[in-house]
Amino acid sequence: MHDRIHSKELPMTRSLIITLISFLFFCGLNAKDPNVLIILVDDFGYGDLKSYNPDSKIPTPHLDQLAAEGMRFTDAHSAGSLCHPSRYGLMTGQLPYRIDYSKWPQHGLIDPERTTVPSLLRGQGYSTAMVGKWHLGFEENGYENPLPGGPVDVGFDTFFGIRASTDIPPYFYIDGDRALVPPIDRIDNNYSDDGWTKIQGAFWREGGISPNLQLEDVLPRFTDEAVGVIRDHAREDTGKPLFLYLAYPAPHTPWLPSPAFHGLTNNMYGDFTAMVDYMIGRVLTALEQSGMKEETLVIFSSDNGPVWYDKDTERYDHASTGGMRGMKGDAYEGGHRMPFIVRWPGEVEAGSVADQTICFTDVLATMADVTGRALKEDEGPDSFSFLEALKGNEVKNTSARAPLVLQSARGHFAIRSGKWKYINGLGSGGFSDGFSAAYKAVKPGPNDPTGQLYDMEKDPQETTNLWKKNQNVVKRLAAELDKLVEAQHTREY
Repeated sequence: MHDRIHSKELPMTRSLIITLISFLFFCGLNAKDPNVLIILVDDFGYGDLKSYNPDSKIPTPHLDQLAAEGMRFTDAHSAGSLCHPSRYGLMTGQLPYRIDYSKWPQHGLIDPERTTVPSLLRGQGYSTAMVGKWHLGFEENGYENPLPGGPVDVGFDTFFGIRASTDIPPYFYIDGDRALVPPIDRIDNNYSDDGWTKIQGAFWREGGISPNLQLEDVLPRFTDEAVGVIRDHAREDTGKPLFLYLAYPAPHTPWLPSPAFHGLTNNMYGDFTAMVDYMIGRVLTALEQSGMKEETLVIFSSDNGPVWYDKDTERYDHASTGGMRGMKGDAYEGGHRMPFIVRWPGEVEAGSVADQTICFTDVLATMADVTGRALKEDEGPDSFSFLEALKGNEVKNTSARAPLVLQSARGHFAIRSGKWKYINGLGSGGFSDGFSAAYKAVKPGPNDPTGQLYDMEKDPQETTNLWKKNQNVVKRLAAELDKLVEAQHTREY
């Protein structure tokens, strides 16, 4: 009788056992997925951190500690040398020149069908939250109405932030897809004296502003919100890992350091950057106090280079780009080569350095690798995982990915292939050549080169144009650039 009952129940028992094992295995995999915190600052230079530039005049103890506890990439690049294209590449794994990103003031830039970092991680069981500067557009139809097309429509469960920079009106907080308080008041233009250009210092543009927003309060407010997200996640203990994207609109203008930071350096940019470091320290402390530090992968970087001219370096004895040529907007390295730090306790060696060339577009493929999810065709078309580099298995130059292609603010294209960098025009292609509407592109004279070629191994400062001496390299890279710009992807499907 006992044997007969056993034989009848065996198929169901075996099925239950298999189901239970599968469930436990699935839960075990999810339990190993790290929390992910991406901290993106704004208009911050490669040389602002002492961990990248020992001669930096700005105190950045919290970010330097993050570097000491993680991996510092020395050849990391934003997806563009301006705010919105760079952020588009980070979120989508697609190079921004493939879309019309100029429409952001009235329209959302991210196709709701496109896989993003938050939608990928949410699909892997993550809670997803964003705090800070979006700058990727909404479908705008009056600020008293919903604002579709933003973070909560492309993968984030929650969003608290602002539409764009704190010098681009209208200025108001957004909660989810609604203005917290519409921008019904007005604010006048503001400029700084003391030798700064019109786009530096405490600069903002006139326009609408919400009665509940003060520009000097935005940075601490976002820090409070981010700390709240972390503490709420730890307290609620849902069993889901957290993805938090904290996009600070600083040290982008207006430079508005709180009184406690005045005089920490010899200029207001340095003081404001020191304040940014302090706020990041508060967020990292919240991770630790919530018991989440050891199970969180932290990425820190900046969206593009600083607004910092050669005269500023001379005046304040501070090389914001760390000796790299150029600044925000440029095809030169100062516009897009970024500090990029990854801390992942138990997985990334503390105090390590990677020379592998990476781009913001590579974050999507890396997050897919971290969570064990294969990318489908057309997901992250320009995204290459750098997980192996995080494990210490870096591949130098660009052999771990397709050649890196970037576009400057004024339309110059640059391609990086191995040690070579080719720019298809003269000058910076950006703000180093002039910011005003009267800007004119640099034209070649008789017998002048029509483009630029640099050996980035021997000349990372881009001082010697080898265009005439290496025409075979120029022709090869020019053809490869044309091919990649016309293509729909650089990642092979």
